Amino acid sequence: MQKYKSFVVYVLLVVPLLAGIAWLLLAGKTLQPSAIPAIVKNETAGGSNFIERLQHPLTMLLLQIVIVITSAKFLGGIFKKAGQPAVIGEIAAGIFLGPSLLGWLSPEIMHLLFPSSSLGTLQLLSQIGLILFMFIIGLEVDLDVFKSKASAAVVISHVSIVFPYFLGVVLAWFMFSHYAPTGTPFSAYALFMGIAMSITAFPVLARIIKERKLTRTTSGGLAIICAAIDDVSAWCLLALVIAIAKAGSINAALMTITWSLIYVFVMLLAVKPLLKKLSDKRFIDGRADITFSGVVFVTLVTSALVAELIGIHALFGAFIAGVAMPASKVVRNVFIDKVEDVSVTLMLPLFFAFTGLRTQIGILNDSHLWVLCAGVIVIAVTGKFAGSAIAARLVGQSWKDSLTIGALMNTRGLMELIVLNIGYDLGILTTEIFTILVLMALITTLMTGPALNLIEAAFQKN
Repeated sequence: MQKYKSFVVYVLLVVPLLAGIAWLLLAGKTLQPSAIPAIVKNETAGGSNFIERLQHPLTMLLLQIVIVITSAKFLGGIFKKAGQPAVIGEIAAGIFLGPSLLGWLSPEIMHLLFPSSSLGTLQLLSQIGLILFMFIIGLEVDLDVFKSKASAAVVISHVSIVFPYFLGVVLAWFMFSHYAPTGTPFSAYALFMGIAMSITAFPVLARIIKERKLTRTTSGGLAIICAAIDDVSAWCLLALVIAIAKAGSINAALMTITWSLIYVFVMLLAVKPLLKKLSDKRFIDGRADITFSGVVFVTLVTSALVAELIGIHALFGAFIAGVAMPASKVVRNVFIDKVEDVSVTLMLPLFFAFTGLRTQIGILNDSHLWVLCAGVIVIAVTGKFAGSAIAARLVGQSWKDSLTIGALMNTRGLMELIVLNIGYDLGILTTEIFTILVLMALITTLMTGPALNLIEAAFQKN
């Protein structure tokens, strides 16, 4: 009898309740609703067929994530086997999924999978992934290594900005009359060409350094610090160019520089010691409690927010938040483990693929444009690679480290593409010059892997 006890209890309790529910549903058909207006339904929340359900924002976003990550990882693996950083494959995935290939083969499929109305959500999610990744890079920076290298980093970074910037302004002098849009002031055009020649792709460079395990080496560490200084300077200069292009005041650019310095000092001199004191109390037996983890992530988001409000981009705020964490390797490794898998595997490819998705590489159909393109690439490499390497050598770095720094600093990647899109939107660049500079950005990034391999091989023989 005992074995039937559960069955008897089930029948006595569940069956009457189910019968009651059925009776209420039948009896309720005679009831009438009140006169309260009905809530407007979201027509895309759930449709009667596949296409209607696909148009729901969440469904579309999930599908895009699957497509982008699958394509990015597939092409990233191919490029990695070919000796290139995986990020190039992720950029290529975005380009292939955009108008350059998929849109050319089947515009209908491209617009079905990536309608323009959905790209804003994808962009925001990709930015969050990038912010998390920059936090990881900041966590892996060992400030003790850089204290003895601070003067070298300043010299290298400034030379790696000023020398290519000078070449960019010279290039603008010869290009302005033939390739500048009507109404563009020479000052805006020249200053923007300087930025295009001198920028280093901080996130792409960080990704390459991480993949090659150069984070804790002298050359890799110096390159990250120099790239951070480069890109902060580039964003400040870009604010100046935007002010000139819009015939406004340069006060905003000067304020950006001032607030940036204040912000960095506050993070390193005030926030960092506070986090150290809190970690001493809340980080126990190699684990962070909920309170300390919450404080860390609030600090990360707040730092990114402040950097964005200042005008130097949220990713630098995330990087500085990582640098400002307690120096303990145990503490840092715990948060690297917490963030890395989600950021690198799931979210970061969205940033690279999204930017590639927006980029359409047109066809240069005239020989003189191809000659100009080759000249721009030569000038870009001379300015950034040679300028950085020579400066590093002059401040006492070995030839191997100097050339490695030069190769890394020559990486322009998607930060360059973002800047170029700003210049294009402002009307500073024509379609042809925009295309040439995009090609320059991609080619100089593709050069990084082979250049590092050649440098490594050359010094192994010696």
